[in-house]
Amino acid sequence: MPIFEYVCRECNHGFETLVQGTRVAECPSCSSTNLEKQLSVFAPSVKNGNGASKDMPVTACGACGDPRGPGACAMD
Repeated sequence: MPIFEYVCRECNHGFETLVQGTRVAECPSCSSTNLEKQLSVFAPSVKNGNGASKDMPVTACGACGDPRGPGACAMD
């Protein structure tokens, strides 16, 4: 089930939601279905030695575009 990001065109509320089958997403704030789908970017984080998270740079695989980077898929 994909997770999509939206911004409601009625109340400008931004949110993420799971979209299953033919289900139509609706704003959790105002229940509108007048939504604009946003570009989602995969951004993994890693924990350093003291348990705090820090952003990890991601370079897409050259063969398939896998966001985990070169060598992460069977095509590389």
